Amino acid sequence: MSKITLLNAIEMQCLRQSFALTTEQLAQLTNTSNGDVIAWEAGETQAPAQVQKKLLEIDDIIEMQVLNTTDGIEELFKKEPKRRLAFVVYPTQAVYTQYNPEFISSLPLTELYNTAAWRIKKECKIVLDVEVSLIPLDVEAYKAYRADNNMSESRESRAKWAATQLSEK
Repeated sequence: MSKITLLNAIEMQCLRQSFALTTEQLAQLTNTSNGDVIAWEAGETQAPAQVQKKLLEIDDIIEMQVLNTTDGIEELFKKEPKRRLAFVVYPTQAVYTQYNPEFISSLPLTELYNTAAWRIKKECKIVLDVEVSLIPLDVEAYKAYRADNNMSESRESRAKWAATQLSEK
């Protein structure tokens, strides 16, 4: 059995901030209180091992998403010329929950999903020299696009809608 290296106060705060979460959101995610999170980050108490493990697992999930997506993009561009890409991000938790439920179990908050998208954007630029734009889902514009193109709701439909947003900028 491997021993978990405990995170210190600065590491806890940096990890939370890297996820773009407030202390309240971290408390919600870890089923603790806002006061607990503040105490961990102030070094007054140590976060429970299961909380630290959960946060490190989320970071691993995001990193795997970045690696898998970047690898897929690299393979795509071996077959066709490089172009700008657009990824849909979600402006609110309600929109994320409605339109991207496939990630809810692994990345339950829109901020976590959007963090993954931002890291993918950064990695694509640095490693692949590919421009990626993050396009917030405009629900009404997306619904109109689907209606105009006789499309059902799907990840592919969202991707196609996002691509049209690049040409409109």
